[in-house]
Amino acid sequence: MLGFLKNPAVVTAEINVNLVALTVMGLISRLWGLSYPRAVVFDEVYYGQFVSLYMKRIFFVDDSGPPFGHMLLALGGYLGGFDGNFLWNRIGAEYSTNVPVWSLRLLPALAGALYVPLAYQILVELQFSHCAALGAALLILLENSLITQSRFMLLESILIFFILLAVLSYLKFYNLQRHSFSSGSWWFWLLLTGVACSCAVGVKYMGLFTYMLLLAIAGLHFWQMIGDQNLSNVSLICHFLARGLALVIIPVAMYLSFFYVHLTLLYRSGPHDQIMTSAFQASLEGGLARITQGQPLEVAYGSQITLRNVLGKPMQCWLHSHTNTYPIRYENGRGSSHQQQVTCYPFKDVNNWWIVKDPGMQQLVVSNPPRPVRHGHIVQLVHGITTRYLNTHDVAAPLSPHSQEVSCYIDYNISMPAQNLWRVEIVNRESDTDVWKTILSEVRFVHVNTSAVLKLSGASLPEWGYRQLEVVGEKLSKGYHQSMVWNVEEHRYGKSQEQKEREAELHSPTQMDISKNLSFMAKFTELQWKILTLKNEDTEHKYSSSALDWITMDTNIAYWLHPTSGAQIHLLGNIVTWASANIAAVVYMCLSLWYLIRRRRKIYDIPEDKWQLWVSAGGICVGGWAVNYLPFFLMEKTLFLYHYLPALTFQILLIPIVLQHLSDHLCRSLLLKSMFSALIVAWFSSVYRVYCTFSPVTYGEPSLSVAELKELRWKDSWNILIRKQ
Repeated sequence: MLGFLKNPAVVTAEINVNLVALTVMGLISRLWGLSYPRAVVFDEVYYGQFVSLYMKRIFFVDDSGPPFGHMLLALGGYLGGFDGNFLWNRIGAEYSTNVPVWSLRLLPALAGALYVPLAYQILVELQFSHCAALGAALLILLENSLITQSRFMLLESILIFFILLAVLSYLKFYNLQRHSFSSGSWWFWLLLTGVACSCAVGVKYMGLFTYMLLLAIAGLHFWQMIGDQNLSNVSLICHFLARGLALVIIPVAMYLSFFYVHLTLLYRSGPHDQIMTSAFQASLEGGLARITQGQPLEVAYGSQITLRNVLGKPMQCWLHSHTNTYPIRYENGRGSSHQQQVTCYPFKDVNNWWIVKDPGMQQLVVSNPPRPVRHGHIVQLVHGITTRYLNTHDVAAPLSPHSQEVSCYIDYNISMPAQNLWRVEIVNRESDTDVWKTILSEVRFVHVNTSAVLKLSGASLPEWGYRQLEVVGEKLSKGYHQSMVWNVEEHRYGKSQEQKEREAELHSPTQMDISKNLSFMAKFTELQWKILTLKNEDTEHKYSSSALDWITMDTNIAYWLHPTSGAQIHLLGNIVTWASANIAAVVYMCLSLWYLIRRRRKIYDIPEDKWQLWVSAGGICVGGWAVNYLPFFLMEKTLFLYHYLPALTFQILLIPIVLQHLSDHLCRSLLLKSMFSALIVAWFSSVYRVYCTFSPVTYGEPSLSVAELKELRWKDSWNILIRKQ
């Protein structure tokens, strides 16, 4: 019965020594002295703020991209026990003892270490020799810019890791085509391709470029499958559905999950709330939620409300009035109505309160039971403090002469009667009988007499208007815009008919109990839209550059400078590798064009299988370089050298591909092959020599003298920092 115990259990494993050695070398190059310098390095000042907000569960919006990369950095802080208490306000600031520097930099460093073996495996899967694969991995290993970028709390190394993982996974899946649905490996690599693509996009939107490239390659491969007569229609449909599931549905689901985790973690109100809608703000703990918690849901006649403009640009603001009037005559000579000013004010203020009045009744309190206001109802808006009615008429607005002036009506006993009736139109209504709801309803106010719509123009009034934002009446014929839409933010049912009692009521906080939580999809849609449309003003940075500067590395970035010595860290590449990558790309494109012309003439210089291999390698490497580089020429944003690193990585992979091709197909004699091999050894020695030369400014140590620093300025455009003596 226990006979199987008579013989020992034996496990046989194959170990790729090259892969293990490369992984170890990658880990050493990226993890060695990881806590040095113990100071804020370049964009750590930017990403560190978000890590602290994660630790404190405070909501934020980063317009640079999705939250997955930030969450990975925050995971490093969490594993290191970081409490979020550090002021990220200055590059070079020394970290306090509570900041786990090694832990915060660990995940980017691990990612940077792992794309050394990934490069090796990609070339193996492209059917190139192990020697070429080893060369690609060593070039990645010795690339100074990739080392620098991966040793700090930055996102590029994580992005490149997921990009390379996606490429490798797809190549492994493609090479397993013959196993199809019956193979667990086939499904594993296909699913991992989709997962890696979604992670790349989730780190930075730059990952979308490689994702689109892989989708295009997968589409091309499936198109070739359609022509395979050995595959039945059912089999083709199954293949299509499998790819759709793995490469589209799963990435979309994962992308949504990143935001779900992000929003679940960040449930507290913070400094970035104000750019979100009132409904979003009210869903967060603290902040607006403390004010709006339990407000009445339905706006009724007699309700006391504040109205926030939905657009939120140039800043969030609330409909506002005060006792000051428009000047009798403006600076340009135009006259005004001299009525009470109505503006949009970017701060909470008692003068932001308005009372919804039924035009047919005099009372300014809510009846019992309340009479809700519905879509299409006519109302008057009474300013709570001054009790004057919101009004517009055929008088030009102060800064927008083609629009109508909006005011609170003062009766001067002249031939200018009040025109203070407004029709409530609920923009996001589900039916024409919808009730006007607090926070949730987005409404337009259409002037009954002139059909003008209450609108925020966004212009700042002069000193007489206290630099507040102009509000105008805009003709409906000019179309719809978010600046015409308002929502009720704060709301209470008015109880006091007397003015003095009502003023005291307006100054008091509202406290009732009704929940207004948004669904996840509503919060995701709003946050995604803000990320895509929120634009910080791009200012010229000392180390910003153009995309043309990157190819020849005519620029660098000083990441850190020791406060007393000459020790410093720069984002500088291995100039031999960068030049070789450019040459390899040119050689590849020239050879490809030559082969295409010759093949058109029915002259086949290389076997068909080698040609397909050459084309496939170019699709991945040249295609990867192009999609990660060329889009930057169309972007209107501040660009830095590190934006080029994903494209550079693909270009480096092309170098050993071109070298092997030249050796195999152009060096036909043994003598030529020997000479070519000697040149490669000499060239690679120069790569290693440059790596060693620039290591002091890659790792930040040892400290260099002024003379040594001057020797590193190989280009006049490089900004090597030299202290004045």
